[in-house]
Amino acid sequence: MENNLKNEKNKPIGIFDSGLGGLTAVKAIKSLLPHEDIIYFGDTGRTPYGTKSEKTIISYANQNINFLKSKNVKMIVSACGTVSSHINKLDNPELVTGVIEPSCQAAVKLTKNYKIGVIGTSATIKSGAYTNALNKICPRAKIISQDCPLLASLIENGFIDKSSEILLKTVNTYMKKFIKEKVDTLILGCTHYPIIKDVINDVLGGHVNLINSGEETAKFIKKYLKEKNMLSEKNSLGIYNFFVSDKLNDFSERAKMFLGYDIQNCTQIININEY
Repeated sequence: MENNLKNEKNKPIGIFDSGLGGLTAVKAIKSLLPHEDIIYFGDTGRTPYGTKSEKTIISYANQNINFLKSKNVKMIVSACGTVSSHINKLDNPELVTGVIEPSCQAAVKLTKNYKIGVIGTSATIKSGAYTNALNKICPRAKIISQDCPLLASLIENGFIDKSSEILLKTVNTYMKKFIKEKVDTLILGCTHYPIIKDVINDVLGGHVNLINSGEETAKFIKKYLKEKNMLSEKNSLGIYNFFVSDKLNDFSERAKMFLGYDIQNCTQIININEY
């Protein structure tokens, strides 16, 4: 019995996203939980999710979950804001942890003027999931939302720093509403967005709290596993394996910029339609 429990604890954490964005959660988990193994799936062949129909998003998410279940993971994390906003409609919603609740809890703790902004994909904002969660936690808060349909695609294609004119113009356009409303806290409601947080911070004037959904989700995972007595008991550093549905070399190259090391030898391509 003791060996069985130990084996359960030492199973990997499964994480999925539409592409690169979920690596912000991987990086945060690596820092907070260095002994945990991770299986990551980036659906690079079908990214972005934010412009897809609800039916398609749910179908893709269920396939991603089935793939991670086949890897015998101990928990599944949707590091995708779009999927997280539709979790209740998945085949097995009880198996999946999303990024919305941890991000909303953090935003409410930090806001001083109760004006909270949310940016996300079109599907995420349309779902109202962040607004509903924030209103439930803090009814007095004023929620200002803005869909950012271009950002995930720009990030996936490598437009990620201040020297990118097209990125800067796009961020300036999306941030106008928050500057006008004087929000003091902004939820980056897509795990891609923390990759360009410096650009967003500059456009907002450097005085707005930016909520990194990847970091907040990592904190939640640590708390959850501790409460369930499921933290890894290994003394060695965690082993990470990455899977993608397309563009293997592109993913590996860009992942290196965000994680700080080469993952090409531990990245594989799969046919997600088999799941």
